[in-house]
Amino acid sequence: MESEVFGTGSSAVVVAHELKAPLALMRQLALSIELENDLAGAQKVSEQIVATSERALRQVNDLTKVARLEDAMFEMEPVNPRVVCDEVLAELWKYFRFNRRELSIEYKNKRKLVVGNRQLLFSVVYNFCLNAMNYGGEELPSRVIVRDLQGNKVRVEVRDYGPAVPTKIWRQIKDGVVKQPVDIAMRPGSSGLGLYIAAKFANYMQSDFGLIRHRDGTSFYIDLPVSGQLSFL
Repeated sequence: MESEVFGTGSSAVVVAHELKAPLALMRQLALSIELENDLAGAQKVSEQIVATSERALRQVNDLTKVARLEDAMFEMEPVNPRVVCDEVLAELWKYFRFNRRELSIEYKNKRKLVVGNRQLLFSVVYNFCLNAMNYGGEELPSRVIVRDLQGNKVRVEVRDYGPAVPTKIWRQIKDGVVKQPVDIAMRPGSSGLGLYIAAKFANYMQSDFGLIRHRDGTSFYIDLPVSGQLSFL
């Protein structure tokens, strides 16, 4: 992992910043508990600390998985993307609520099973959603959409309403050459580390990872091959 994630100074800065940010937030939240005048307020701050720490731990765990990809320890199997998306939303809903954001989900796929790895797909969708959290609100929620594609593939995409992704980064993702974490200056709050992780996991699962630029936002997606196994779910 060192040769890729920490191969350049700029990449190391991106990684360090993204790992430092949740620690700084937890410290700030911990100090703010003393200022709360009631038990309910302290409990809310405590829940925010737990949610932030869980997000930071997941990011570290994902980096560990990236380092283990070469060992082929993640088995490919039939996976139900709807179940994975439900699990992601179940884990993130509190974090979205704390930040006064909304996340909706639409299931349009008829083909239920794809070929992939459940852990890695979870991380891909999780990182997409975490990026989208910064660019939506109660009246304009970010959206998770699962749909069928031609060519026996199923697409899982996350739509946000933030600033456009710079052309250089768009081309890197489009061409499948996201080799290191990058800072997306035009989208403050976006996780270049999260997109790097998603790209690595998508490549391992032999799936297409990309994005669509809209006038009013961006859709990040992963296209997975349909499993030949029949689904009774």
